[in-house]
Amino acid sequence: MLKLTNVHKSFDKTEVLKGISLNVEKGSVTAIIGPSGAGKTTLLRCMNFLEKADSGTLDFDEFHLDLEKVSKKTMLDIRRKTAFVFQNYNLFANMTALQNVMEGLVTARKVSKAEAKDRALKALEKVGLRDKADFYPSSLSGGQQQRVGIARAIAVNPEVILFDEPTSALDPELTGEVLSVIKGLAAEGTTMVIVTHEMSFARDTADKVIFMDKGVIVEEGSASDIFVHPKNARTRQFLKI
Repeated sequence: MLKLTNVHKSFDKTEVLKGISLNVEKGSVTAIIGPSGAGKTTLLRCMNFLEKADSGTLDFDEFHLDLEKVSKKTMLDIRRKTAFVFQNYNLFANMTALQNVMEGLVTARKVSKAEAKDRALKALEKVGLRDKADFYPSSLSGGQQQRVGIARAIAVNPEVILFDEPTSALDPELTGEVLSVIKGLAAEGTTMVIVTHEMSFARDTADKVIFMDKGVIVEEGSASDIFVHPKNARTRQFLKI
């Protein structure tokens, strides 16, 4: 469904991604783990052009793209097939939960306000927040704000949802409610790529786990392969096995 091949990305003279290749299968959950500075978030952002890779190729449905030469129109086409859940929520403070979920539908996807409201309410209901539709972010807990972020992603009916450490800004007490929503999406067959530091969540939920360090994929495999029988010494060191 989505395939990256030999992706490179540098910031100034620092090479952050050093030839990354990976496949994301339709209906699968791919967890990306690794230490800070491994390049995990940069890789995720390159998948939908929040960052532009320096080189490599992307295959996504009918698209076969040379990442060095992608037009702005094609970037937008890819973004319309994806949704991104940020670690710090990225909600508009002056909009209610409902308005936050509607905004992308109305502005970017030109959906009518009536349809956008209907889809937004259904998405909020799916994350357990329909009763908070008229609340502003300042009146919501961090966990609730992140669930609004997930509702915003669900509402656009993306082919794949990209999660960037969705619980990293949350207190431990609030982490569970967000992970529960994501597990529910996984059970429904939603295609997801998740950068996470929640090892137990990755072990229990992911179909494929990718361990990154210093801009490369050190090891990848099933959750059992990585968490129970890792082959690479660096993986074992990271997981303290």
